[in-house]
Amino acid sequence: MTLRVLVAEDMHMIRGALIALLELEPDLEVVASVERGDHIAKAALETRPDVAIIDIDLPGVDGLTAAAELHEQLPTCRTLILTSLGRPGTLRRALSAHVTGFLLKDSPPDELAQAVRAVAGGRRVVDPQLALTAWDSPENPLSRRELEVLRLAAQGADAAEIAGCLYLSSGTVRNYLTAIVSKLGARNRIDAIRIAEEAGWIP
Repeated sequence: MTLRVLVAEDMHMIRGALIALLELEPDLEVVASVERGDHIAKAALETRPDVAIIDIDLPGVDGLTAAAELHEQLPTCRTLILTSLGRPGTLRRALSAHVTGFLLKDSPPDELAQAVRAVAGGRRVVDPQLALTAWDSPENPLSRRELEVLRLAAQGADAAEIAGCLYLSSGTVRNYLTAIVSKLGARNRIDAIRIAEEAGWIP
């Protein structure tokens, strides 16, 4: 049986290399390739892949958001996330987005095809070293709203801009930022952003 694969990667050379690598396998067929996260669901609904290989850092929407959307719209399609940064918080977010596999980009090439077959068969594939790190790492202490506030702050938005985006008052945003700094044991907002990014709690 031939497995149908969608590839989502914004770097043209890497996307081409992934496609070439997959098409060397007699049982794998690349039926779609996209370079933006917000194009994944549409392409998947048109081509009905068995597995979507998704880079975590994509324009439009990030790979994990796209994976969650894909699960809602086409639950029969399994997802395999590729990333160059093995952060434990990112793995936890991936699992909550119904991702079936999580592979580092520096993994040996033959592991990619094996991972595609495994997730297509309903098995979960996670880089073993990353799984151990995630097991030992602390849980994310921030609420979903606090993560939204911190993500916007990391993009350079000030309190008034964050308030406008999230339909909150500036005072409420400042309270959230104070709580975030406290929960993370950070020195200030910049330090809080660094801690959250290094842990993989915000993209």
